[in-house]
Amino acid sequence: MTDYPMGFVDIGAVAMLTNPDSGHGRARHSTERAMAMFRNAGVEVLAFQGRTTEDSRRLTREAVESGRFDAIVVCGGDGMINVVLQETAGKQIPVAVIPAGTGNDHAREHDLPRTSPEAAAEVIAAGFTVTTDLGRITDRTGTVRWFGTVMTAGFDSLVSDRANRMTWPRGSARYNLSIAAELINLRPLSFSMTLHGRHAVPGEPGPVDGSPLELRGSAMLAAFGNTRTYGGGLPVCPFANHRDGLLEVTLVDPVNRVRFVSCMARILKGTHVELPEVHSFRVRSAEVWVHGVDAYADGERMAGPPVTVEAVPAAARFIVPAP
Repeated sequence: MTDYPMGFVDIGAVAMLTNPDSGHGRARHSTERAMAMFRNAGVEVLAFQGRTTEDSRRLTREAVESGRFDAIVVCGGDGMINVVLQETAGKQIPVAVIPAGTGNDHAREHDLPRTSPEAAAEVIAAGFTVTTDLGRITDRTGTVRWFGTVMTAGFDSLVSDRANRMTWPRGSARYNLSIAAELINLRPLSFSMTLHGRHAVPGEPGPVDGSPLELRGSAMLAAFGNTRTYGGGLPVCPFANHRDGLLEVTLVDPVNRVRFVSCMARILKGTHVELPEVHSFRVRSAEVWVHGVDAYADGERMAGPPVTVEAVPAAARFIVPAP
């Protein structure tokens, strides 16, 4: 049985990765306020900012390997946290978050203060640390990417892909316009997947055979949750638990546009799992192919199809509010 240790660690020095553009510029002010709080708490801070994603990864890797820091702090959103996870997964150094993005789903999952950078910095200075699972994605070339929240391969991925390719408008308007465009073009997507290490889903009777389950056909949406929410608090995988060594899979059958919009509305409350066209599984890993659709996780593109996605027990440490 996997051990998930938790407890206080001394926080004397942190390396803080910032993204001034996160949250439509909110991260810049959040960084300044958090740094003032750290100074008052006697915590030494080295703030750094990469010019590119690869540069941010390099700087994070150097901070981890230096052994000088008690935590890596992210002042930004889920995408910036994802950058840091690529370099901290499987290592002992904890990740801490000053939420300053638009979605902040990591912060929601760990009950972090989302409106006060000072309060988030106080949590970090206190140093209460928990151990959690991460999701791991491996593409056809063997390249590995880690994620903390939810991997998608379906309608959600198409929306994210369209939004990333648009240069106008900015912010949430761009995402909303992408949703509207994909709803106009809505169609079932051909898929195949093999689920390994299945466990019973809460609310469904009886044990589940752990043998591989092969699924083929068409679907509107496929989500693989290490945690419950994506997209700024939408509980697409409401039974997910980041400390059980499993991913929750949510699969939506082909439906018409009106029915799909209704299903998406139910996701707001996590009650979509009650619909007959929605299927839930809990698995250790899955091999996934969705025709023409890339895998996205933590709001970022991860890989083209096919991919293998798996839960990796106790792969990360996060600083969270003490119980």
